[in-house]
Amino acid sequence: MTTLFGIDRLLADPALRKPLEGKRVALLAHPASVTADLMHSLDALVAAGIDITAVFGPQHGVRGDLQDNMMESPDFTDPTYGMPVFSLYGEVRRPSGQSMHTFDVMLVDLQDLGCRIYTYVTTLLYILEAAAQHGKAVWVLDRPNPAGRPVEGTRLLLGWESFVGAGPMVMRHGLTMGEMGHWFIRHFGLDVDYRVIPMDGWQPEGPGFGWPMERVWINPSPNAANLNMARAYAGTVMVEGATLSEGRGTTRPLELFGAPDIDAKAVIAEMRRLAPEWLAGCKLRDIWFEPTFHKHMKRLNSGIHIHAEGAWYDHAAFRPWRVQALGFKAIRSLYPDYPIWRGKDFKYEYTDDVLAIDVINGGPGLREWVDDAGAAPGDLDALALPDEAGWRAEVADLLIY
Repeated sequence: MTTLFGIDRLLADPALRKPLEGKRVALLAHPASVTADLMHSLDALVAAGIDITAVFGPQHGVRGDLQDNMMESPDFTDPTYGMPVFSLYGEVRRPSGQSMHTFDVMLVDLQDLGCRIYTYVTTLLYILEAAAQHGKAVWVLDRPNPAGRPVEGTRLLLGWESFVGAGPMVMRHGLTMGEMGHWFIRHFGLDVDYRVIPMDGWQPEGPGFGWPMERVWINPSPNAANLNMARAYAGTVMVEGATLSEGRGTTRPLELFGAPDIDAKAVIAEMRRLAPEWLAGCKLRDIWFEPTFHKHMKRLNSGIHIHAEGAWYDHAAFRPWRVQALGFKAIRSLYPDYPIWRGKDFKYEYTDDVLAIDVINGGPGLREWVDDAGAAPGDLDALALPDEAGWRAEVADLLIY
């Protein structure tokens, strides 16, 4: 059975499209915004006769052409259709009043990764807030959460909101974009005309554990190269706040971590000694890699590749946030003076005078746990388990599938 995403259902069903007749329609999209037969959603919607008057692009752009993190995209005019293309990761993060006047209904067709840090969820919130202010409608054409339903990590603390932390959600949130929109509207008390075009046949506990195996994987951002990355990302994204390489500049970014001056075999052994139960559901492999750009460029790194795939993968047992936290803890244990964290001079996603690792985690709790020699795995569980249980309870009534 083929899983139909929101875009596929909208195109197949004239009744779903009927409310768009006579309306100016905007599309928020990126390279993974494609139909079941791999036509880009913009082309498919235009071909279906929908009046697309503007296109919006999130981080990495509509075309996904910007490889590195935190690279801004300009506005431009679409060369094929002539409508304006507005960047929501350039001069502005939030849509300008001028751009909001170009449409009546915005279709949001973004493939997400199911992690608070991935900026597409924040962009969705900013769109909903602007739509409420300007009296516009927002439709999410829903897509799978490739990391599935499991929930993990601490909640973002009040005052730690940023472009990589839209609100007090946990790191791995377990929701689709459509479901997340409902949570934003309820949590922030937004008065907005919102609807979700749900998927047909999505089975979060099916064979792909969130990703339908018959659907092709297309990078939603340049470094989201495969399903293993999507599963590991809620942990490996934290390496962006560390001096370690997260594998940018290699062909397997955000599936691994390492540095020239650590011993990966020793780190894996120490991880197993500290909290073997946290390593369930995946396989750790020591590797060598040499990034072509980014951190530790053109230097040989000793690294650890996280395999959340193959015979070792257990969807319910795998906990990427804890795996990566344990990697940091093992390095701190083996090398007490190792400078794990990037300093405050490194501005992460437009923040000032805060450590990137704390921005990523929505508070200092994880870093403090890593750096406290007396803190045990149970102490991090004591922070995270109540947050995880609370989040599951809070969103239970929002699940569409």
